[in-house]
Amino acid sequence: MIYIKFQDLSEEKQEELFQVSREHVIHLFGESIQKYVDETGADYNKLIDEEMIKNLYTYNFVFNI
Repeated sequence: MIYIKFQDLSEEKQEELFQVSREHVIHLFGESIQKYVDETGADYNKLIDEEMIKNLYTYNFVFNI
């Protein structure tokens, strides 16, 4: 679970959440995505970014108001 203060949805906080999600995706799926990229020639960063956004929807957020 990720705890966020409601008033702290600044651009910096959003970037921090993106970075956490990106690292999580690379940890979980980095090798399989790299293998897919090697086989197909797809863009690694684009695939990671797409999975990063999807991954954010799997987190449980708690907002303290």
